[in-house]
Amino acid sequence: MLDRIEARQIAIIKPSALGDIVHSLPVLTALRTRFPAARITWVVNAGYESLLTGHPDLTDTLPFHRGALKGARALATAWSFAAELRRRQFDLVIDMQGLLRSGLMAWASGAPVRVGFRNAREGSRYTYTHKLGAPRADRAHAVDRMWAVAEAFGVGHLPKTFRVPLQPGELTASQNELAALPRPWIAVAVGAKWLTKRWPVTHFAELLTRAQSHSGGSAVFIGASDDIALSQEVIANLRGPALNLAGKTSLPRLAATLSLADVMIGNDTGPLHLGAALGRPCVAPYTCTRVARHGPYQQAANCVETTVACGGSYLKKCSNMICMPELTADRLWPRLAETLDTWQRAHNSRSA
Repeated sequence: MLDRIEARQIAIIKPSALGDIVHSLPVLTALRTRFPAARITWVVNAGYESLLTGHPDLTDTLPFHRGALKGARALATAWSFAAELRRRQFDLVIDMQGLLRSGLMAWASGAPVRVGFRNAREGSRYTYTHKLGAPRADRAHAVDRMWAVAEAFGVGHLPKTFRVPLQPGELTASQNELAALPRPWIAVAVGAKWLTKRWPVTHFAELLTRAQSHSGGSAVFIGASDDIALSQEVIANLRGPALNLAGKTSLPRLAATLSLADVMIGNDTGPLHLGAALGRPCVAPYTCTRVARHGPYQQAANCVETTVACGGSYLKKCSNMICMPELTADRLWPRLAETLDTWQRAHNSRSA
């Protein structure tokens, strides 16, 4: 049925987080092909809205201020947001988040067609008029799970295309920022909200030291303000050039910087997936998560998982952390060396 319906006002609900939004971008492009004349709005956390600004397949965004739903004005804020959803008169809403809050948004929109996953959590599935089957989370990559939406609407045969809007001003600023640094430019993301994803800074330092001895180049650190100190700790142990941009980039500037990187090294976090979406070759350690489920898409060969028995547990906290000493820089170095050599050959060919 969904492959035959028509819609003029469409809302995609995928408020967060950075990596999850990136994983959903191919669905947006497929839906634009399916509904070329429709107005497509993305309901997104205000903190991530700027990443979607200027997307060629998106009409507009509807920012959701999650923090405003706390405190004395929480009810009034929720009521106002629900009223705005209804005012826009969506005839199709697709909930790709699958949680209670996003399900309530879908329901509050009043859209006659509300689509979500059959295995959505926190009761959100009861707000949908159409429930989609999707691969189990432990058996498919996040991108492929989201792609079930494109399949349901009859455009699953299209290639999965990641379009990340780059703002010309930010791109120019990033080019100027990196211009004096020797290449290859190696983007590095040492942080992670989950402690169990945070590969030790000593491992990063050892891996980058080898990289700079092998190929020269510069380490460009990116991330949130929480990552400034971690990045600086790695930089203090490097002999080669480095630039610490952690905590200094907006999302558009981050995207611009990553688009210029020659290689990326990072934990399983949003910047890693953004780099992969921008076509950057990524090398990554995987401790508590699985490459098959949450690796940089179609770059599984460049990622290395821990071999300890509890690896891939998806625990946010752990008292053991035995994966960290086991997953050494030695184990990642062959993947990084090969990636750097590939870049060097391509760079020499272009320079010839």
